[in-house]
Amino acid sequence: MTSIDAHDNLSRIPTLVQGHLAAFFAARKETLTGIDDHVAQATGLLEEFVLGGGKRIRPLFAWVGWLGTESTDEDPDAILEAVSALELIQACALIHDDIIDSSDTRRGRPTVHRTVEKLHRNAGWAGDSDHFGLSTATLLGDLALAWSDEMLLGADLPSRRLRAAMEPWWAMRTEVIAGQMLDIYVESSRDERIEVAEKINRYKSAAYTIERPLHLGAVLGGASPELISAYLGFGHDIGIAFQLRDDLLGVFGDPEITGKPAGDDLREGKRTVLVAEALRHLDAHDPVGAEQLRDGIGTVTSPAEISALTDLVRSTGAADKVEKRISELTVSGLAKLDAVEISPTVRSMLHDLAVRSTARRM
Repeated sequence: MTSIDAHDNLSRIPTLVQGHLAAFFAARKETLTGIDDHVAQATGLLEEFVLGGGKRIRPLFAWVGWLGTESTDEDPDAILEAVSALELIQACALIHDDIIDSSDTRRGRPTVHRTVEKLHRNAGWAGDSDHFGLSTATLLGDLALAWSDEMLLGADLPSRRLRAAMEPWWAMRTEVIAGQMLDIYVESSRDERIEVAEKINRYKSAAYTIERPLHLGAVLGGASPELISAYLGFGHDIGIAFQLRDDLLGVFGDPEITGKPAGDDLREGKRTVLVAEALRHLDAHDPVGAEQLRDGIGTVTSPAEISALTDLVRSTGAADKVEKRISELTVSGLAKLDAVEISPTVRSMLHDLAVRSTARRM
């Protein structure tokens, strides 16, 4: 059992989560090698991806969600193992998202499908390297999703708690896939409605980043309906603010910080709230600029083209509107949390996580 105190600095938790993930992969290596070395090599790429980066924000929120229940019925180490499974959901989402977006980099490194593509090409194997990379990465994302169930349900927790955890777990998996589906439909149809962009924000990212992890931690600790309701309200608002910050980073972010090329959302054709706000302004004040943005989003490729489109978005004041919305949602989310009975320590932790999540540097 890991010795964990609720008053410990949250900075310990990502390292402990890393340990659980490493142990999970290590326990499966013999089986995978027994199947075939090719399988072991491919799944080694998934291991490198999961263990090679990430802030572990989802397990952090789930862990603090459990702390807020003040339950003593569960082994803290088993709780950490269960919530670490969220990182496998995250791996699945990121690997598949990079395939859908034809992304070359993630966290400053080649994406999984590009890495596999290069391995195929360097080995001189038969067939198309691009297709091989996409096929293998798709399967690795699927495996991460399957293993997330295995890790959660394999945690040494009371069966009644694991059964209760299925409600947020199943909802979260459905929501993130539905959000991704909506995202690609919106990109293809060029739907510019702000309310649709907000739906994507919630279901593709916000819900499974903060709202559902908190919900998961709560039910693992047998939380009251009142606490779960407060967590969901807080998680909804802070989660959307988190994604709005990501929208800003996707256009104006520093590649050294984001690990993605500058203006990547514009290259990928993302119909974000930021872009929708920019188009609303341009339609009213600069029709030529509106046409330039519509024509350029999803088609620009060169750094000069992306820079010009970034400057156009900046000129509309849309970023200021998004910043204001982030501030409003942060205040609203914290107020929902403050309306429920919860320990001062946990309240302080959630306040800190909310600020850190919504104020990420550009």
